[in-house]
Amino acid sequence: MPRVPLWVHLVALAVLLLLSAFFSITETAMMAINRLRLRHLVRQGNAAARRTQTLLDRTDRLLSVLLIGNNLANTAATALVAALSIYDLGDQQWGLAAATVLIAFLILVFSEITPKIIGATYPEPIALAASFVLRPILWIATPAVWFVNLFVHLILRVLRLARTQNMLETHPVTPEELRTLVLEGSNFIPGKHRSMLLNVFDLEALSVDDVMTPRPSIEGIDLDQPFEAVLDQLTTCYHNKLPVFEGDISRVVGILHVRKLLPVLAEGKPEVEAMRQLLVDPYWIPTGTSLLQQLQMFQDNRQRLGLVVDEYGDLLGLVTVDDIVEEIVGEFTTQAPGTSASSLRWGTNGQVIVDGTVSLRLLNRRLALALPLDGPKTLNGLLLERLEQIPDGPCCLQLPGCNIEVVQILDQAVRSVRLIRVPAIPGQ
Repeated sequence: MPRVPLWVHLVALAVLLLLSAFFSITETAMMAINRLRLRHLVRQGNAAARRTQTLLDRTDRLLSVLLIGNNLANTAATALVAALSIYDLGDQQWGLAAATVLIAFLILVFSEITPKIIGATYPEPIALAASFVLRPILWIATPAVWFVNLFVHLILRVLRLARTQNMLETHPVTPEELRTLVLEGSNFIPGKHRSMLLNVFDLEALSVDDVMTPRPSIEGIDLDQPFEAVLDQLTTCYHNKLPVFEGDISRVVGILHVRKLLPVLAEGKPEVEAMRQLLVDPYWIPTGTSLLQQLQMFQDNRQRLGLVVDEYGDLLGLVTVDDIVEEIVGEFTTQAPGTSASSLRWGTNGQVIVDGTVSLRLLNRRLALALPLDGPKTLNGLLLERLEQIPDGPCCLQLPGCNIEVVQILDQAVRSVRLIRVPAIPGQ
């Protein structure tokens, strides 16, 4: 038989290497493509994305046809080089060995490593473009894919491994992975939006105890005091809704909507009786309720204010919808005078005086501290836990990032504290 020209063999070898490179680059691009981005393109009506999504819906068939094509091309290229070596050099062992090393080098460089690096670097455009070619190839190779998969599924069944068709559905995105996506998208998501998204993820880990106004700081109306004192309190009141109690804050009888009381007073009706008629039943919240759950409960029950109680029914604090929303979007400017967290700033001397009832989370946020949050919720609680007693006079405590100096003690509680910033030591 006449010998085929050498250039024909070289062209055939180049074609086989290109085919192998195509299957390699396509396999890597298909597996590396961002599935969420792909679904977004499908919703936008991108035809290539729809074809790619259809291929990825049956990952087992897609991988089968890619690997079959890749291995057939590599095997054919190896056989071609071996045949050329034997035909030209005869039965020479060194020639066959040299041909094996040469084809292995060509396959690794031009058909495996380089294409897969490119496919991993640019997965989306390569996968979308390759979908035009893969669909007819998959249809043509259906019998071969079916035959090969018979043995694959048999082996998987023996190993008791579940079949994987759609990798995105088999491995759903977890909240931790979503958090990572948000953090890594810092170049595309504005800082304020990124902060809000991260705060939403934290709602499940936080409870109403973390954001509530503690019982000693609750502003309410005592019905046992003279009504003139009540009117004075309403005149200077900043809140629209106030808990109403008798004698002690723990004996709450209802919630008063202040604006509804003003027209009644203008009509000259009996004061206390008119106020009692306007009261609505308190909305009670068990301690430890997560913020995400409580936000949903506020919405379902059409409430905006709730009183937090412990397992014995004792009042612990007050929480509102605004308290929860502020954990997501940040602090509002509509806070009561003197309670705004904007006053929590380091002075020029690196010191700041704060109230003992201030929450640790607020201090960490405003002063860039790292006070522990797994125990007490307020600065007073943290000091009592660390000192293991109620201090009887001024004292100091050293914590990471700051020194704490107790300034004032009143009614068995720390009322005023001076924080002294400690500069961070490089390398620590």
